[in-house]
Amino acid sequence: MSEQEDTGIGRFAIWMVVAGVIVLLDQASKWAIIEWVELYDRVPINSFINITHQRNTGAAFSFLADASGWQRYFFITLASIVSAGITYWIWTERRHGKFILIAGLALILGGAIGNLVDRIALGYVTDFIQVWFGDWAFPSFNVADSAITVGAALLIIDSLFFSKEESGESSAVNEEPASTADDGSSGDEKG
Repeated sequence: MSEQEDTGIGRFAIWMVVAGVIVLLDQASKWAIIEWVELYDRVPINSFINITHQRNTGAAFSFLADASGWQRYFFITLASIVSAGITYWIWTERRHGKFILIAGLALILGGAIGNLVDRIALGYVTDFIQVWFGDWAFPSFNVADSAITVGAALLIIDSLFFSKEESGESSAVNEEPASTADDGSSGDEKG
């Protein structure tokens, strides 16, 4: 193997470790909540953050939480496919030095797998961070959800500020020049 191949595999391994650390932090924090905080109890941290113990059978913001149970298998399948796709994406980008993009992908991967473990083992996702804005509570979330959110923000930042520059492309580069448009003329005529 050449050094360049080793570097690519080493980078891939590092990003998989990052995703793995997210999964471990997520699962450890959820275990602690399940063990030490009664279901639906609240432990105030300050005037706007509580530690709580919630069960979410749905997706983000409890989407489909009231469905009849089919959503568990749907979300397990979806999260598995998305995780495989993200892993492949990280593999294909491992040598291109796209730090922001791959960091975002690794965070999303770790978060997706963290919640996937809950769905497979428990049938629901344990949420425990509750943030209040006055009298309104933001839907409870967990470490995996936080990693997914930060990862998504990094993907947006990458797409707005870095990926265009790295590829050296702009929308004008990919446009066909007006003189080559198919107007029925050969382009050689003067007139």
